[in-house]
Amino acid sequence: MSIQNWLNDFNSALLSKNLESVTALFNDDCYWRDLLCFTWNIKTLEGKKEIHAMLQCCLNNTQPSNWQLNKIISEEENKIEAIISFETAKTIGTGYLRLINDKCYTLLTAAQDLKGFVEQNWYNSPVVHKFTFTPNRPSYSSLRKKEIEELGFTKQPYCLIIGGGQSGITLGARLKQLNVPTIIIDKNFRAGDAWRNRYDSLHLHDPVWADHYPYIPFPENWPPFPPKDKIADWLEAYTKIMALNYWTSTECVKAEYNENLQQWEVLINKNGTLHKLYPQQLVIANGLYGKPKLPNISGSEQFAGTILHSSEYKNGSAFSNKNCIVLGSNTSAHDICFDLCEQGAASITMIQRSSTTVMELNSLMNSFTYSLYSPAALKQGISTELADLQLIATPYKLIVDSSIKKTNAIIEQDKEFYTNLAATGFMLDFGHDNSGCIIKYLRDGVGYYYNTGASDLIINSTIKIQSNCEIKQITKNSVVLTNGKKLPADVIIYATGFENMSQLVVDLISSTVANKIGLSWGLGSGTTRDPGPWEGELRNMWKPTKQQGLWINGASLQFTRIYSKYLALQIKARYENLINESLVYF
Repeated sequence: MSIQNWLNDFNSALLSKNLESVTALFNDDCYWRDLLCFTWNIKTLEGKKEIHAMLQCCLNNTQPSNWQLNKIISEEENKIEAIISFETAKTIGTGYLRLINDKCYTLLTAAQDLKGFVEQNWYNSPVVHKFTFTPNRPSYSSLRKKEIEELGFTKQPYCLIIGGGQSGITLGARLKQLNVPTIIIDKNFRAGDAWRNRYDSLHLHDPVWADHYPYIPFPENWPPFPPKDKIADWLEAYTKIMALNYWTSTECVKAEYNENLQQWEVLINKNGTLHKLYPQQLVIANGLYGKPKLPNISGSEQFAGTILHSSEYKNGSAFSNKNCIVLGSNTSAHDICFDLCEQGAASITMIQRSSTTVMELNSLMNSFTYSLYSPAALKQGISTELADLQLIATPYKLIVDSSIKKTNAIIEQDKEFYTNLAATGFMLDFGHDNSGCIIKYLRDGVGYYYNTGASDLIINSTIKIQSNCEIKQITKNSVVLTNGKKLPADVIIYATGFENMSQLVVDLISSTVANKIGLSWGLGSGTTRDPGPWEGELRNMWKPTKQQGLWINGASLQFTRIYSKYLALQIKARYENLINESLVYF
């Protein structure tokens, strides 16, 4: 059966509302991932039973039609993959279809535009200057000045984004293109400071080809793994180029939802002045993490040296010839230890409290990333847009299965590296089911390190390891560990992580709302940090929560680019009254 024949049969079954005929076109082992088109949600249906239940609820309102083959991506004897297009009552959609033995194995349906409300571009954007005589024509700068002076004062934003890092800025740009009145607030002095204020040696650990921003890709002369200050300057420039309404030195004090008015009352502190905003949609975009976690260790008050959290660490220049203790063993801990070595610390000891997933950066990129995001992929015709489509077309359950296979191959390939690292006493793991760093990130958000050099310094003993222990006590010039060892210390750095996003909701809104929406991030894998039940999607991310008008937005640059589109479309649909909350399929 050809792809178009399958699509014709699928279309006929949907039009006749014969759900048994629809599910008969799917394999017993099948997946349908929908991004807004049918469910007004980000939802993966696993198996015929879940697909049947979704269609029974959503099909009447969706009115899908015009299913067409756009492009064959790959074709084997009994397998075929293709990009497809279609439309619904409210959306213009694109999709990705995988057939095995003429039946659907995976189907992606993703909204690309809302009918009648497409993003601004060269062909449909308003033009300020027309080459005709116009008395008292306003200049661009005067119109922009008026917008800045009015929004948030005489006019209320429809959407308020709390957090002006990569997630907030990217979503703000999407909403700007959709003409949704939006304000982004950020506590920092300048846009980009969320990156600029991190430790000096920080670089992206994902390649630049995977991390482009929407509308304006990174320059082609950028390094594969850019330093954090280039990213910070890019963010600042991007906010200006995209003409975003970005309020610096502004913090959210408290937010409360008015059920009667169906809007938020948000108290903010803007440059020391309290002010209220009344948006209908509130987005928390402070990233995956909240406030720094600081351990309470006996004796810290008598320590003669320096104690700081990793979030306060800038560089090791002040710690040359010092005995340095780093508590923690994930990415920041490794990066800081590496920097301390480069800056000439007398000794560096990493205190590893629990096991860490470590993977060689090149091995990880070659296995997981470069096939879709790399110069080689671009030469093969895989654009960023096509790579994103292929990535989101794969359900998370299949990504886990694939990651296990790839991780096991890397373990075998890099056997000598892991043998040498384990010989130092460093405690290794490869995730709950040997699924590696990528899945640990999706499940936990923590607990891993892409080796960019620190592991090699651990192997050659430049960085010392004390594993399976904690700091029991701090004295004037040493730390005492729970394994009985006493180490000289001039500097103690807590690379102990941050509170989770749920605590952010508690702090900004209330514990009642936090409990109402539940955990954010994680797949529901049934692991220690990612409790079940299985969700099949990242909990609460970029999709409706159980609190009306509240959205959670935050992740890597790559995920931010991809999913900000779908979050923006959901907010735009509500702005234009295209949907109501009863249409959301949870």
